[in-house]
Amino acid sequence: MTSSRSSKTSHARIKSDILEQIIDGTWQPGFQLPIETVLADSYGVSRMTMNKVLTQLANEGYVYRRKKKGTFVAEPRAQSAVMEITDIEREVLALDKTYRWDLLTRQNHPMSAKNLEQLTLPATTDTGGLFLEGIHYSCDTPFCLETRYINSDIVPNVLEQDFACLAPGSWLLKVMPWTKAAHQIRAINVSNPSARLLGLDPGSACLEIIRRTEIDATWVTWARLLYPGQAHQLIAQF
Repeated sequence: MTSSRSSKTSHARIKSDILEQIIDGTWQPGFQLPIETVLADSYGVSRMTMNKVLTQLANEGYVYRRKKKGTFVAEPRAQSAVMEITDIEREVLALDKTYRWDLLTRQNHPMSAKNLEQLTLPATTDTGGLFLEGIHYSCDTPFCLETRYINSDIVPNVLEQDFACLAPGSWLLKVMPWTKAAHQIRAINVSNPSARLLGLDPGSACLEIIRRTEIDATWVTWARLLYPGQAHQLIAQF
């Protein structure tokens, strides 16, 4: 009984200590924790106890674990995604990582019935749209899969942009004002096509953010941002 209580006490103490270093910024997002055996030795506990602490922290979203690579502090990016519209390139650069945008698809066509439903627009709406899909990279690792429709009837010069080098979100932030934004956020198990693009196994957990912006009650853009779940968490302060 004493051993069990001691293990629980050690578990709580170690978890609290690691959390404190993450929350106060001592261990920044992307920081790699010492390996499990080293941490166990430093705290004077068994490797099993250390593994339970790290597993719990991973389940709660404070760290993520990569097989054969180690344990890393999770990236608290979703605060900006929830509270404001930010540039994904800046999110990556803030982690001291190199950023790259890879455009996969660019199509100019009227909104389909499914598109209109996604945008919550009436089925009779006669609106042109530019469809774009691409991947944001952190170094050479897929960071976010972006699918976007832009209202070509209201966004000036959008059809003249090829978006091969500049991500559409970054371009819109520079040239297009908006007066209203709505976000829908949920956890999903990613389907095979999206999983393949993100370098994940089908069914992997992902964070999906669907964003719609308007100006004077007319939609500007609709975007679906899909992030690998193991490296992302939601943080918001009120």
